[in-house]
Amino acid sequence: MANILLSAATALLAGTTLIGSAHSAELPKGAAHNIVLVHGAFVDQTSWQPVAAILAKKGYNVTLVENPLTSLAADVDATRQALAKQDGKTVLVGHSWGGVVITQAGNDPKVSALVYVSAFAPEIGESLASLAKAGPPTEGGKAIHPDAKGDLYIDPKVFPSAVAADLPQEIATKLANSQLPLNHVAFEAPVDIAAWKDKPTFYVVSTKDKVLAPEAQKLFAARIKAQTTEVAGSHASLVVHAQQVAAVIEKAALAK
Repeated sequence: MANILLSAATALLAGTTLIGSAHSAELPKGAAHNIVLVHGAFVDQTSWQPVAAILAKKGYNVTLVENPLTSLAADVDATRQALAKQDGKTVLVGHSWGGVVITQAGNDPKVSALVYVSAFAPEIGESLASLAKAGPPTEGGKAIHPDAKGDLYIDPKVFPSAVAADLPQEIATKLANSQLPLNHVAFEAPVDIAAWKDKPTFYVVSTKDKVLAPEAQKLFAARIKAQTTEVAGSHASLVVHAQQVAAVIEKAALAK
């Protein structure tokens, strides 16, 4: 999975170093120096590599959370462990399912702002399952099915067009065939914290998304009173539009 996503990033961001430790670049006065990135279902943390590379090059301390995807509690714990290692103000960012995770984990006092990228933003008592049922049906949503163990996957035949239509076909196909499953326990678990109620929030809407309908994304953004940016990308916009996504995170780093 990591090699596949790095290949995608390389193809789309030729000339950009794909991760590295933050260097001594001077950040804007008062900016949060730490960025914690939480990935969605079906992929791993390297989906954030293009964005992480941009931010690290500018001097931010960037951490990629590795979600086990076994339960909401497990993913929240992984995120809280990452937050515990940060020194000072931190921007917490989630993509897709990662939006559920940061909603639950984002009440940490170190978190100065939340950024949702093509992400679910539940209210207290809502789960990914309930949000999926309430929103407009999508090609990707209808292609999610459980296996015999209860693990959820997107139909590999549908994945390329539904999830990553703006990635090279070869890359999208490889991602489809190497998915990381999301356990149904995570899918059904409601949040009991809504951190966006008390934090500055930002939302990146992907207007060509076929997994989480753009209409639903806009509703989430309005409900959480987020500063909203639109990008003409698929559910994989964090890779394809990494520069724009990174720019939104930089704005969040300056939020008061």
